[in-house]
Amino acid sequence: MENLIGRIHSFETFGTVDGPGIRFVIFMQGCHLKCKYCHNRDTWELNHGTEYSLEEVFQKAVRLKPYMNTSHGGVTVSGGEPLLQAEFVTALFQKLQEQNIHTALDTSGNLPISEKIIEVLKFTDLVLLDIKHIDNQKAIDLTGVPNTHTLKFAEFLSENGIPMWIRQVLVPGFTDDEEDLKKLKHFIDSLKTVKKVELLPYHNLGQFKWEQLGEKYELENVLPPTAEQIEKAKSILQL
Repeated sequence: MENLIGRIHSFETFGTVDGPGIRFVIFMQGCHLKCKYCHNRDTWELNHGTEYSLEEVFQKAVRLKPYMNTSHGGVTVSGGEPLLQAEFVTALFQKLQEQNIHTALDTSGNLPISEKIIEVLKFTDLVLLDIKHIDNQKAIDLTGVPNTHTLKFAEFLSENGIPMWIRQVLVPGFTDDEEDLKKLKHFIDSLKTVKKVELLPYHNLGQFKWEQLGEKYELENVLPPTAEQIEKAKSILQL
């Protein structure tokens, strides 16, 4: 287990938006979704990034324990899609919990629930679940894959008493349809362990990464949502 290697895109030392308190955020390399609005396009390829041993990552995290403790923070593993490296995340979370460090998993949950994923969740204090789109066909158009696994993942968390925050990016013309938001609200209300719902306004700050890779950014003409659009969505979701 100690010899496990993780392929990692980057670290954020004092994160404040990916879970409660001050977080050490680990962005794992590799993602099987192809979200049109992705601001980390350079995380997709599984064989890119930098290899780190389990102990190296653990030591980076544990050095920040005093800041985590005073802010009720912890460690968040994000991506990419961290569940593509489930064994590494499990081992890391287990070591962190032994140090009484709060663990959060930022995921789309868009994978079949396997024994490896169940093992990760045994050592996960909080799941930040990114629901890309509540409508299945629109999810396919937006991300390249159906939303079926994501919704089943949310139900699994609910049934097994695992706390979650639901996150949705508000993309004008893509995820802001009133009926879709009502459907999302209805689905969230069916879950028993949702502690918070976050509406994340779309931005195009990652467009340059697509251009650096020689790829077309399909949403280049999409503007961030206005304050009015954000308030309307929040009203429907009762935030």
